[in-house]
Amino acid sequence: MPHKIGFVAISSSGHEDGYNSNELMVHAPTVNGWRSPRFCLYPQEIVLQMVERCRIRKLQLLAHQYLISTKIEFYISESLPDHFGSQHVDRFRRLGYVSLSDNQKTGFKARELKSVHVDAVGKYLKLTFHKNHVNRYNLYNQVALVAVNILGDPVDYKETCITPTKDKLIDHYLGCSPDDPALDGTYSGKSEVISPLDDLAFDMYQDPEVAQIIRKLDEEKHEAVKHERYDFAKKLKQAIADLQKVGERLGRYEVEKRCAIEKEDYDLAKQKKLQMDDYRMKVYKQLELHNLLDMGMIRKLPEFPLEPMDHPSRLQQEHKVLEVESNQLSEKVHLQEIPQANSKLQHQTAGKPKWSPTPQPSPAPPVRLPSPKVDTGLLPYDERPLPAQSKPSELYSVSQQVSNEMPAVNIDTSPTSGSGITGEPEPLTEKAFREASFAIDLFGEALVAGAYSKTWSYREDALLAIYKKLSTVSDDVSKDELKNMLRAAIFLVRKAIKDKVSSVFQASLKLLKMLITQFAPKHKLGKVEIAHCVEKTLPILLSKTGDATTHLRVAAMNFIQEMALLKEVRPLHVIPPQLMQPLKPQIAVRLVINQIELVERLLKELGTDNSGFTIVNVMKFAAEALEHSASEVRDTAVRIIFNMYRRHGSVILHYLPPDDANIRKNVLYKSLFDGFAKIDGRPTEAEQRAHKKAVA
Repeated sequence: MPHKIGFVAISSSGHEDGYNSNELMVHAPTVNGWRSPRFCLYPQEIVLQMVERCRIRKLQLLAHQYLISTKIEFYISESLPDHFGSQHVDRFRRLGYVSLSDNQKTGFKARELKSVHVDAVGKYLKLTFHKNHVNRYNLYNQVALVAVNILGDPVDYKETCITPTKDKLIDHYLGCSPDDPALDGTYSGKSEVISPLDDLAFDMYQDPEVAQIIRKLDEEKHEAVKHERYDFAKKLKQAIADLQKVGERLGRYEVEKRCAIEKEDYDLAKQKKLQMDDYRMKVYKQLELHNLLDMGMIRKLPEFPLEPMDHPSRLQQEHKVLEVESNQLSEKVHLQEIPQANSKLQHQTAGKPKWSPTPQPSPAPPVRLPSPKVDTGLLPYDERPLPAQSKPSELYSVSQQVSNEMPAVNIDTSPTSGSGITGEPEPLTEKAFREASFAIDLFGEALVAGAYSKTWSYREDALLAIYKKLSTVSDDVSKDELKNMLRAAIFLVRKAIKDKVSSVFQASLKLLKMLITQFAPKHKLGKVEIAHCVEKTLPILLSKTGDATTHLRVAAMNFIQEMALLKEVRPLHVIPPQLMQPLKPQIAVRLVINQIELVERLLKELGTDNSGFTIVNVMKFAAEALEHSASEVRDTAVRIIFNMYRRHGSVILHYLPPDDANIRKNVLYKSLFDGFAKIDGRPTEAEQRAHKKAVA
């Protein structure tokens, strides 16, 4: 499988102070990257030496947001000339080129991540940068490259021949010359499977220290799968997913800290540092608590050097970008080698992955117990697809003025912990604006835009802001406006309950509970408004109990039970009848199982006296459930009927078939009637037969 290939930058045409080509050897959210000299002559070149001869399968380039080259050419070679010059260009074999967007559509606030599929063997890679795109921020006609990533397989030196692929042979006989292949994204060949942890987007979003831990856990996961320890592998998989969001958040904090340093706002920088350290230690302690991390194994990574920015507008633009991709993200293009008739390639299995040489040492593997238990509720959860495999990411921009009041860091992902994002969500679409116009009138467009954002952190922050706003509403506000606020909040809660991100879902539940238990009672809005809250959200919560994600499913069930027992909700008798809706055959089995389980739970807590549960509706529901195709549903129905028999005795028998020999042929009803006999202390039918035989 292709993996990350380490490299060293050995030559470049030139660079601006503080932005030399060695910066490309480090992948992290705060790297400077390479930048050409001011008013330089084009083309500019960079030569990279890979740590071993390899077959390159994929190249990834992260461009600057406004110092953008119009075209980048790629060359590969097995060896280097004594010195570089145009007379030695034949040592490098040209692969092709890619064109970069001028970035005007994004307002120069995003960086383009270009993924290029390659099939070439060599040890030296040369990048040639052509004239820059002209824009108002590029004052000195420079080009820049923030990061480059090489993915491939090691190749033995004996493998000097390359077998032409089918596509290359077709091009050769059709007379299609690849001497000047423009990489336009039309490649449709089969790409190799590449680990998400080797993708450039992973390193450029992640805190480097957390990225090391994730890679170690990933190695442990593969080892666990190899030894068929699937439960352990599942726990590691969840821990990795949680840590990816932790690393992304720490990466954002680091960028914001650097921004504060450049602005000489040292109070904010100190606050950011303390926030990062506190958050990091909480996460590490949770991992250590579950035996997934040995604190002694963590080695502190060195800080990347800071270089002063030379122009105010550059500083302003540089820190507006949090390493995001533009609409050209993950454009799949294909570099082709010049066909060689007498070439032959033997594909060799890749060895151990070799990472790009970075200043930090690799930590030793942490000590773990055989079967750690990960409480996923204690770590931030995000089912985020990797950027290189998803649609274009949203564009973020760091706010010019960062608030001195930062949210408290809380690792348990409860809605009381803010995400720390200081940018603004993307504008509302016309459809969303029309749909949420009522909420916009009450909470403002910015807040509602956050609730509709494609970025989970903005969605969570919007709910937290509404929670805070409604918690501090004055008693002087009119009753009608208070009701409108509650209904607008419920509108946004309904949307958030459907969210697949755990922290957003949990924030919606917290806001809903506050509306029912605090906001409505405090302002004396009455039972009608509380009933509105329950009736509008309960169907969505019930559908959430069928979610494929276990912790979301369990959280939804627990909240429904908790909500039904609230003193404000219990007298309304809204939830029990809703739970006992007829079991339609087309409903997913998981939903039915959880629905009847909730009935069983609440029946034990509430009983049938003035609770919404009655003998009639419970027994009709249970009798119908006895005929369901799923055994889990039938078993739960039997337990409900036994519970009702203990409470009400023979009254419930009117809702069941008669106890006769014909009905007892059904094993389910036989066990049901035998259970009634045991509850009454009577002998079962089998015991009666045995007694008669003994007497005879």
